[in-house]
Amino acid sequence: MAEPETPEVRDLRGVRRSDTGMRRDADKPRADKPRTDKPRRFRGVLTIVLMLLSLVLVVQLYNARRNTPPVRYDEFRRRVRADQVEEVWIGTDSIRARIRATDGSTPGTRRTPASEIETSRVPDDRELVALLEQHHVRYSGVPERSGTWMFLLSVLAPIVLLVILWRSMINRAQSQQSGVLAFGKSRGKIVGENEIKVRFDDVAGVAEAKEELQEIVEFLRNPEKFTRLGAKIPKGVLLIGPPGTGKTLLARAVAGEASVPFFSISGSEFVEMFVGVGAARVRDMFEQATKAAPCIVFIDELDALGRSRGANILGTNEEREQTLNQLLVEMDGFAPNTGVIIMAATNRPEILDQALLRPGRFDRQVLVDRPDRRGREAILRVHARGVKLDDSVDLAEIAAKTPGFAGADLANVMNEAALLAARRGHETVMTEDVSEAIDRVVAGLEKKSRIIQPEERRRIAYHEAGHAIVTECTGDASRVGKISIVPRGIAALGYTMPLPTEDRYITTEPELRSRLAIMLGGRAAERVIFNDLSTGAADDLSRATELARAMVTEFGMSERLGPVAFGKNRRPMFLGADGGSDGREHGEQFADAVDQEIRRLVEQAETQALEILRARRPALERIATVLLEKEYLEGDELRGLLVEARAPSLPPPAPVPV
Repeated sequence: MAEPETPEVRDLRGVRRSDTGMRRDADKPRADKPRTDKPRRFRGVLTIVLMLLSLVLVVQLYNARRNTPPVRYDEFRRRVRADQVEEVWIGTDSIRARIRATDGSTPGTRRTPASEIETSRVPDDRELVALLEQHHVRYSGVPERSGTWMFLLSVLAPIVLLVILWRSMINRAQSQQSGVLAFGKSRGKIVGENEIKVRFDDVAGVAEAKEELQEIVEFLRNPEKFTRLGAKIPKGVLLIGPPGTGKTLLARAVAGEASVPFFSISGSEFVEMFVGVGAARVRDMFEQATKAAPCIVFIDELDALGRSRGANILGTNEEREQTLNQLLVEMDGFAPNTGVIIMAATNRPEILDQALLRPGRFDRQVLVDRPDRRGREAILRVHARGVKLDDSVDLAEIAAKTPGFAGADLANVMNEAALLAARRGHETVMTEDVSEAIDRVVAGLEKKSRIIQPEERRRIAYHEAGHAIVTECTGDASRVGKISIVPRGIAALGYTMPLPTEDRYITTEPELRSRLAIMLGGRAAERVIFNDLSTGAADDLSRATELARAMVTEFGMSERLGPVAFGKNRRPMFLGADGGSDGREHGEQFADAVDQEIRRLVEQAETQALEILRARRPALERIATVLLEKEYLEGDELRGLLVEARAPSLPPPAPVPV
């Protein structure tokens, strides 16, 4: 059974733009940053500043007591012999002397106050004492005072500063729950019940998922309603679905409706390079959750933590497996009805460990899929609440033009439309602003500065016109929404946007064959008009070959090979990229047969496209001419040109045998 198609943009440079612009919901509330102990941090900084100031003050006081001018030792002895010295203090390494005051009465002298000088002591001068006694100078020995101060300043002061800095770092690490000493602490963001503003009214397009989660809300609000009958609420709820569909927003809405604390953490935040850290964080998270019960613990991107054990052919990750084992133990070890609900989100459920999905752990799985047409309209109404829309804007029509869009894509469309309206100076958001926003989200920004040669531009116009005509003339359940030859994005020189007439969840074999013909319509148009080919159809060929291979090897749509599936499909369930090559489980003979069937399907599709375009060559030339003049065509204009250029005598294209 084929999966429903998402809107595609077929370009001329080999780039497929399909369901782009995925991101988190724009209106998703952010958890507040963890609060830090600001008074404690301020006190630590103030203590360091005071200690530094005290150290500077001590140094200055010490220097102030030693501000005597130094002199040479011979100058000191000369002053003693000249009877200028009144008293001497002899220390271990230095000598201080007091110089007599003079009143200026002696001829040739001036009045000077008493002062002190200091000199370094010469240990071998044994005549100093005799010299002092000869000139009647009082002298005495004094202990060296600088030793104690120098010890305090050079040894104790740096130690004290290091101790203060170390304690400040420890306090800061503990307050922020980070650093070397907090590896085992959970990094989950805690949001109080009064801080969550999201409600179920803010989540649209997922009515079934909200209905499933309403039971969780009722249990958190009134657990006695269930426990009195002996019922047990599911311990874990797993939200699965494509990116951007609002899984995280739904979890926050559950917490907001139940008015309980919300613990949010990513699966990758558990795993570190040190073995045992992830398991310690899991234990700490569950301890915090138990203390805050009733509450909700939300683990985003669970596949980063819960990947199947032993599935990696390159070896196991011991730290990740220990973390997963601890998570399994904690979920299984919870006492029943403790009021702690574990919710998780992933877009790769096929790689999760089976022990996570058994009853008693994540025993309830809720699909959050891309919305249908009515869901998209409801989502647009939610995101349009804060946007000034013009009365001409029809949200139902916009929902019809955006098949396959997720909630994040629709939020991006409304935001881009508001930005475009403001850039163009509009008072309100007009219909053309929304249409341009859809093109920007799907195909990228316009590259008006890209210079394209006239001959290349003409080939691009015929290429896109070929896609459009084949789309309108085959039995595919799609119609052309818009054609453009304006370069967009990285390498798209033009695109044709098909719009399904209704939401489809299965695809029949005739529709797949028609889709093959549509993919090759641009290549067929180049062959009809120019009688040669270009590299612009490289991506068309690649996608057509991929679809034909799926028809043969997965869907059993080959009469020659029969209803047999060849190889195991390892592609992700909700992601567009391939998760690995298909394992070949058949011999070379069947491999050759598969290749031949793929080639036959592609050649039949190209033949069908050539017949359609050759029968409608006037319409092809007319549409390409208008495209060269206007650069883009809406779907209704295209269909009008097809009616005008259609000759009544032309027979319809012959059906391709199935």
